[in-house]
Amino acid sequence: MQKIIVQIYEVQDPGEAEKLIELGVDHIGSVILDRKKWRDPAIREVVRLTAGTSAKSSLIPLFGDLQIVLEVLNYYEPDLIHFCENIPLRTDVKSSRTRWLEELYKLQEVVKEKFPKTAIIRSAPIPSTRPGTPPGLKSELRDGIAALVEFFSPVSDFFMTDTVLGASGGDGSDALQPVSGFVGITGATCDWELAAWLVQISPLPVILAGGLGPENVAAAITRTLPAGVDSCTRTNALDPQGQPIRFQKDFKKVQRLVEEVRRTEKTKAP
Repeated sequence: MQKIIVQIYEVQDPGEAEKLIELGVDHIGSVILDRKKWRDPAIREVVRLTAGTSAKSSLIPLFGDLQIVLEVLNYYEPDLIHFCENIPLRTDVKSSRTRWLEELYKLQEVVKEKFPKTAIIRSAPIPSTRPGTPPGLKSELRDGIAALVEFFSPVSDFFMTDTVLGASGGDGSDALQPVSGFVGITGATCDWELAAWLVQISPLPVILAGGLGPENVAAAITRTLPAGVDSCTRTNALDPQGQPIRFQKDFKKVQRLVEEVRRTEKTKAP
């Protein structure tokens, strides 16, 4: 088995970034939260710290304004940019949003043209695990995944699964997601059967995300055979009530996650 990419989000602090680089994290991801206040010297330093190391920097802009995205890329100069809009998988819903999808495609197309050295990650929203999902619905969701892959492959470098909440039919309401309009940071695992389908059909490397931590990452890799794994919520520090703290990593959890990934690589090696 080839080396599996370990990607950790949400890293907004240079001190955390330095520690994650030491722990062997491959992709260090930060989030640009505000389209008006997108210049953040701390995140810029996070990106700078990866230069000359084995790690790469990744940014998620939580907005899709083309001009601002281009300004963000020019300011930060990350290795990767990650788009994670909540795109419905159901083909009937998807077809009703053709203009929106074309705008997302155009955004990525322009980024590729103007910043050819910056790789693009496109999230594929996948419902959480639901035992007993009817075969007909599974088939419909596979069709939706295949359509998304076919549509975005020409303007992407990676696909990444992530869990969309309230999406038994493949159309999770934006209002149900932790960040409206986007997928991620749910702490819930996605349907690994559908994730494995994505890995199987994708011409691009797939990063598996959605509720991954040191306790389940080995099983996730074995089940889906992804090119990489991503963790955010389940490698965060916890508050006194046991709830994850955004933007604060638990380095022991990250270390265990990296160790589990590398151990699994060895056991799955040909």
